[in-house]
Amino acid sequence: MSQRFPFPRLAGCCALFVFATAAWAQLPTALAAPTVSTRDIVQPVLPPQLQDFGAYYVDSARKTFDVPGIAVAIVKDGQVVLEQGFGLREIGKPDPVDARTLFAIASNTKAFTAAALQQLADAGKVKMDDRVIDHLPWFRMSDPYVTHEMRIRDLLAHRSGLSLGAGDLLYWPPTSYSTKQVVERLARVPIRNGFRSGYAYDNILFAVATLVIEQASGQSYADYVREHLFKPVGMDESLVDMTYLKPGMNVATGHAKADFKDLKPVPPMAWLNDPGAGGIYSSVHDLAKWMNVQLAGGVLPTMGADGKLARLFSEDSQREMWSVLTPIKVGKPPIPELAPLVPNFSGYGESWFLSDYLGRKLVWHTGGWPGMVSRVTLVPELKLGVVVLTNAESGAAFNAVTYRVLDAYLNPKHKTDWVAAYDKAVKKAEAKADDSLAKHDAARDKRSKPSLALAKYAGTYRDPWYGDVIVSHEGGKLRLRFSKTAQLVGTMTPWQHDTFTVRWDDRTLNADAFITFSLDVDGHVSEVRMQPISPLTDFSFDFQDLRMVPVADKPDTDKH
Repeated sequence: MSQRFPFPRLAGCCALFVFATAAWAQLPTALAAPTVSTRDIVQPVLPPQLQDFGAYYVDSARKTFDVPGIAVAIVKDGQVVLEQGFGLREIGKPDPVDARTLFAIASNTKAFTAAALQQLADAGKVKMDDRVIDHLPWFRMSDPYVTHEMRIRDLLAHRSGLSLGAGDLLYWPPTSYSTKQVVERLARVPIRNGFRSGYAYDNILFAVATLVIEQASGQSYADYVREHLFKPVGMDESLVDMTYLKPGMNVATGHAKADFKDLKPVPPMAWLNDPGAGGIYSSVHDLAKWMNVQLAGGVLPTMGADGKLARLFSEDSQREMWSVLTPIKVGKPPIPELAPLVPNFSGYGESWFLSDYLGRKLVWHTGGWPGMVSRVTLVPELKLGVVVLTNAESGAAFNAVTYRVLDAYLNPKHKTDWVAAYDKAVKKAEAKADDSLAKHDAARDKRSKPSLALAKYAGTYRDPWYGDVIVSHEGGKLRLRFSKTAQLVGTMTPWQHDTFTVRWDDRTLNADAFITFSLDVDGHVSEVRMQPISPLTDFSFDFQDLRMVPVADKPDTDKH
């Protein structure tokens, strides 16, 4: 993504840019974790730098970034070095987070989607360079050339020419569209950049990947992932989406800061119309197994029927997933304290970010969901992996914890307080957001009034790819409602001239927006545009891509 720092959600978290450092001329030898025997269990010992990890460091991150609960797992050389929970599943309730607490892992799901496609390629059911239209003949992008040339591999690489988060409002917040309807509407989503010319994070092409998996396998996405990924890896606790959660389960509740201030629980979200982009719930206990299989090159811990080690996917498949397909521009750190994290290279493979830290290649991804964000990081050369799951929207927390672990193995003689560094970066980002709103307010003509009577703005407005957005005049006020999105309902207030602000009823969305009406020469509304008010609003609220025009009371249709 065009990285927004440091408040990731789904995409991002996928979209969160995490810097990695330049290589050093000489690196200290990484510490291999010694083991200690307790009866019949061999338990690896944490490196010296992590001796205060749980008792002090993780709790420091929780308190600094206002995160109720964090779960962490570390694997090294095929062994689980640590898997532990810290804090609470939900504020105001006593249930603690432990290693088996389920969290929404959001865009960390994408790696499972890539693995599923590579499995199908290993089985000869698809080829990664097949055209998408070879498997979904009805598939269309808004450009005929891109439609014809889009390959299965392109679905996983964020290089389609779509803009950042394009089409996310088709499923974020949850909508009533089906997966097929989402993909059909892709034909109306504008392509802003050159095909394969650069990186822009998207989620919508993973809905296409979901349908390719279903077409090639003859199974639903959920059934395929359970049978061919969860089961062989031993991820017995993981669920494909929140609809499989049952009362009494050990599951974390997400938390968001209403109006960017007050931490509150948010309801779980099901992403049934784009599951391949971010639907999975898992625990660090299960994800430790996933990391070990990844670090083993796809080799499973069980023997096959022929007495040989079984594989989740081939060695060639993993090499493809971990090879750069889309270069990513290396940015500048927001504060000097994060300069050590600036990478020598940055790119995206098949559902994995690829960069370096202290001279070692990193394979990693983040995930962001309403109320939950996470990070999975692998260091293949050291057979090292760390996963951090949280139940609040703080990428700073999972980064500070992750880099403390990486330092313990890659740079054991140096102990950086990444909590303090990221705290400074967060405060700078918040101050910048406040400045942005202040500039809008300073430029505002507070004496201006809307050109029309409020009732004249009421009506149904249609965007080519999203569908209908309805403005109603109720009790002397204007109300805005996205027809397919139950959560996007709010009250409009005049800002200046023909621009209003919309304040959503759900204050945990943190996505209030400006809405501007353009008038024709006769004083009738001809077009409506929107844009988020705060730069901290998640990019998946892609209001700026909407081009709404007034329509008669004719229902929208998915036909095109």
